[in-house]
Amino acid sequence: MLIELKDVTYTYSVGTVYEVNALEHANLSIEEGQFIGIIGHTGSGKSTLIQHFNGLVQPTSGQVLYEGQDIWGEGYNLRALRSNVGLVFQYPEHQLFEVDILSDVCFGPKNQGLNKAEAEERAREALTHVGIGEELYHKSPFELSGGQKRRVAIAGVLAMNPKVLILDEPTAGLDPKGRDEILDQIKYLHDTRGITILLVSHSMEDVARYAERLIVMNDAKVAFDDTPKAVFAHYKELEIMGLAAPQITYIMHALKRKGLAVDTAATTVEEAKKSILDALADRRKA
Repeated sequence: MLIELKDVTYTYSVGTVYEVNALEHANLSIEEGQFIGIIGHTGSGKSTLIQHFNGLVQPTSGQVLYEGQDIWGEGYNLRALRSNVGLVFQYPEHQLFEVDILSDVCFGPKNQGLNKAEAEERAREALTHVGIGEELYHKSPFELSGGQKRRVAIAGVLAMNPKVLILDEPTAGLDPKGRDEILDQIKYLHDTRGITILLVSHSMEDVARYAERLIVMNDAKVAFDDTPKAVFAHYKELEIMGLAAPQITYIMHALKRKGLAVDTAATTVEEAKKSILDALADRRKA
């Protein structure tokens, strides 16, 4: 098992009148190579959850294990952990600071002890994987579009060769085209480099399209942990939590109520299209 959370609770302001649990008794296992979506309303605990995966916060109780070792055990190398488990924050372009793109992406590998040539090799490979061409390498990060800045920030984490890439709302503030480009690049990284992806998102359509597993946070607890189809079958319960299913889910249920024998488990446009065409063909035959 790559990452495990065992009965993890995290409490803010312990022992004060402001004491509150941001995470309660979380038990999760993350396997290598998975693409996982994490959803939840604001304040549900999802940001606190992901900060436990690479040791940015220490649990109040419980254990966090990476490859079977307690990351808060005596002598554990947290710096090495953070090289293996990369976290890209929301609006990561705010973390860009070097004079040009190549220098910015080299920063992480250099901190890992690589020399200039090795760091540049890592940086070039990472920039290629996020779709940034050489013609941009010596531009200031601040000359780029929002989507390009986002890609460069992701490349900065990729250049450290992580086994796990955690992305907190990587498409926030982008237009639909930019959002699709970023998510397609993340899927490409997952498919070609075998990186374990944890994607925090508010978009049900995005997690339905890209994730193979979906974790739903609600009131500091893990409410659901299953395939997107299985989770979105509970769309009424999700609504009570302040969430929703993809729009396709509602459309398919409405068609079913109208008597069309469609698959209400469809969560993407492609699945819905096939189901509707098949149902219409069956109706014509009847």
